[in-house]
Amino acid sequence: MAFFVKISAPCSFAGHGTTSSSSGSSRSKRGLLLPVGAGAGAGAYGGRQYSDVVPVPALSQAQASSSGGRLRIFSGTANPRLAQEVACYLGMELGRVKIKRFADGELYVQLQESVRGCDVFLVQPTCPPANENLMELLIMIDACRRASAKTITAVVPYFGYARADRKMRGGRESIAAKLVANLITEAGAHRVLACDLHSGQSIGYFDIPVDHVYGQPVILDYLASKTICPDEVVVVSPDVGGVARARAFAKKLSDAPLAIVDKRRQGHNQSEVVHLIGDVRGKVAVMVDDMIDTAGTVSQGAELLHREGARAVYACSTHAVLSPPAVDRLSSGLFQEVIVTNTVPVLHHRTFPQLTVLSVANLLGETIWRVHDDCSVSSIFQ
Repeated sequence: MAFFVKISAPCSFAGHGTTSSSSGSSRSKRGLLLPVGAGAGAGAYGGRQYSDVVPVPALSQAQASSSGGRLRIFSGTANPRLAQEVACYLGMELGRVKIKRFADGELYVQLQESVRGCDVFLVQPTCPPANENLMELLIMIDACRRASAKTITAVVPYFGYARADRKMRGGRESIAAKLVANLITEAGAHRVLACDLHSGQSIGYFDIPVDHVYGQPVILDYLASKTICPDEVVVVSPDVGGVARARAFAKKLSDAPLAIVDKRRQGHNQSEVVHLIGDVRGKVAVMVDDMIDTAGTVSQGAELLHREGARAVYACSTHAVLSPPAVDRLSSGLFQEVIVTNTVPVLHHRTFPQLTVLSVANLLGETIWRVHDDCSVSSIFQ
């Protein structure tokens, strides 16, 4: 059994390179990660699911009174299953909250338990429908602030509007990522916990602390179970902007070689592949990106990789937005496997045989505990 939350050495396809660690807070209080097929919830996302969270006994009364008793986790309606898995990892129950919509579409939020003096964590990705989920998050933050919570952390596994982080076409455009950061801050959040932001500079848009975690360890732990020779692997960045991400990923895969797909974007959600930088002939190509939206970038990249002689193509991404026609493109036979995480809920009608969904619940749960316990978060990835 291997924990995915800490990678201490480069891993290889031939065997796991991850090791368990108990540095920082006491891991014995929290859940464990099981391999594929373990637990009652395996496969419940529609595709194959590698990891399930195993519930552990709740904290003892002494432990709860010392620290855990002041920790509260609430879920919005965007991804309640992920929130439940996070709470399960921490050996806790989700907080009770009433969320409903009036006939005119307005939202109503009421906490069903006291949070006075508590560290509150609100799990709510701003995935599609982005505007609905964002507004729900803001109202939840406001409800906690007015209920005298000590601290409020917005746990946003997928940060919507992250791609609108700069002016692209010469001006008269909104930088919506900064606007959303301002909204979350002004609503009353004290801290944000985000996973794989589209660009690292988005952290600077917030005037409050941001804990930025990465889904790479989860995907790497899964890839480590594959029986593929490390010498046959090449990591591919689907565009020039993702080179740093792909290089860090390749370093963890026994320092695998790197290739880059050079593309020219013609418009929003449209891209055109130009050529490939690097050699993939006879190799297993692992494409790495932060998100898959319409799948235009990765599918065009996969076509190019096959033309260049790649033996097989894997697509790895943290956020599976999967806007139409993504499912059609990903299930067309270009990919050996499409590996994503559950930061965005993958609905049943968006699943296909090549899809594998991994859980980031342990990663988020560990981070939440360390924030609550004033321990280092960055050491998770060292």
